[in-house]
Amino acid sequence: MLKGILAISGHPGLFKMVTEAKNSIIVESLLTGKRMPAYSTSKISALADISVFTETGEVQLKELFKRIQESRKEISTKATSNEFKAFFEEVIPEYDKNRVYVSDMKKIIQWYLLLNEKNLLIEPEVPESEEEKPEQKESEE
Repeated sequence: MLKGILAISGHPGLFKMVTEAKNSIIVESLLTGKRMPAYSTSKISALADISVFTETGEVQLKELFKRIQESRKEISTKATSNEFKAFFEEVIPEYDKNRVYVSDMKKIIQWYLLLNEKNLLIEPEVPESEEEKPEQKESEE
């Protein structure tokens, strides 16, 4: 779901990795569709590697996005600090209130809304025929 989706510090929105170049990676903006190089000097974070602190450990961003989707709650990126806190309290009540800041919440909501708009939160379905192939090979041997 989040494979190949990147956040680059200093650049708005999210990016999809397109290819690797000699000294950089080529990324495409999900906002504008424009491609650009991202160098190793940039702070690049893969969304698949990002987690949210909870009182008992961490919850991966993928799981948080799934909870937001299932909750069917809506929130604007222009919400107040208290609205962001109330939203997170409903969706992930165990989030660590001392380590998850409103700025983090706002960024997560922005990412969620962008990915949802681009239909990138939908898990690709694996056809049943592909799932059965390994089992058939084992039974043939």
